[in-house]
Amino acid sequence: MVILRATKRLLRIWPTPSGGTASSDTALGDWYVNRLVVDRQPLLILVSARSLLSLLVPARDVRGLPARLSVLVADRLRRLGVPERVAKAESAAMNPVVIAGTQDRSILGTMVDFARMIPGYLPIGGWDQTTLPFVESRLAETPCRASGRVEEVIFPERAAPDLLAARWHAA
Repeated sequence: MVILRATKRLLRIWPTPSGGTASSDTALGDWYVNRLVVDRQPLLILVSARSLLSLLVPARDVRGLPARLSVLVADRLRRLGVPERVAKAESAAMNPVVIAGTQDRSILGTMVDFARMIPGYLPIGGWDQTTLPFVESRLAETPCRASGRVEEVIFPERAAPDLLAARWHAA
């Protein structure tokens, strides 16, 4: 099971459970999602709670995002270079998807920082969804939580494979 933690704007789209939510069973933890607009094009930014790995997708069929989440994450992990069996294991652990509100302001702050960086990584004069993987890779290189102690700094491109290897015993 994975928890998709949506901002208030997106929570209006999906029904939320009435009871409390447990924790995600996945290596990358909960996924936070927010909607943003870049050059008048709506996007969804998703960020893993544990690794801060980001995922950008066009904001089409937002209602269907929970059903597509595991496939989107598996594709992102493949682009990151994660072994296929590990990507499949993480994807399989992501069912069912439970919708809940956001909980961690630090992750929301990271999402805001990423949203501010995205226009700077896009080519001037136009971009499309084929450009988004390049932006994702640039965001994955970004040091996060850098104002804390050195050992607390998170580089998403390193943190995600480490968490996946520890959970799924990958080499």
